[in-house]
Amino acid sequence: MYKSLIPNMLTSSNLVFGMCSIISTFNNDLFMGSIFILIALVADGLDGRAARFFGVSSELGKEMDSLCDLVSFGAAPALLAYHFCLKDYGYFGWVTAICFALCGAWRLARFNVNASVVHGYFMGLAIPAGGCLVSTSTLVFTATHVDPHMLGWIYPVAIILVGYLMVSKVHYPDFKGKGETLYMLPKLVAVVMFAGILFLGSAAIVYALLLAVFGTYAVFGILNSCVAWMSRE
Repeated sequence: MYKSLIPNMLTSSNLVFGMCSIISTFNNDLFMGSIFILIALVADGLDGRAARFFGVSSELGKEMDSLCDLVSFGAAPALLAYHFCLKDYGYFGWVTAICFALCGAWRLARFNVNASVVHGYFMGLAIPAGGCLVSTSTLVFTATHVDPHMLGWIYPVAIILVGYLMVSKVHYPDFKGKGETLYMLPKLVAVVMFAGILFLGSAAIVYALLLAVFGTYAVFGILNSCVAWMSRE
């Protein structure tokens, strides 16, 4: 019984940190709203490893993990993005935030259904990566004092695009040594993009580094899938 305590606590803490993010956002503390999403990512990464280490993996734990992920990386980032910028776009901001959370729910449901079918890659951008894209971009914008409204409609469109990537059939590598072939061109573009984000966000280098990780991963999956498709034609 005690062996399942640590994995269950880690899974539950994922939800706790997700709720802390939501409450922080409601209290107009966007910094902690973003940070709590990143802390939830750490808890999410540790719970599965702990369950496998103690040999207590279960279907109940997997379902609980998905429910916690929906809060921490679906609802919390959607509310964060809405409070940060989307609220100024009227009902379109509503639709954008709701679509992000809804896409996250579909992503998790599809992942659970396809767990025994899809191996060696992720079909669609994983919801933790999507949620952390929102949180790290918020950190970079606020730390560098860049107003996203200056970008016009780019910010809400970018949020919709991230939501779409989660439910898309784009193949993302799981970096476990199997599955997807990683092509050179997407690697080069990812390196250039990574360096570009670090350069533009040099005033907040730690946050820019985190954004670069998630941002380049999201773009790399698109480019690598395109090259793979063209190579098969």
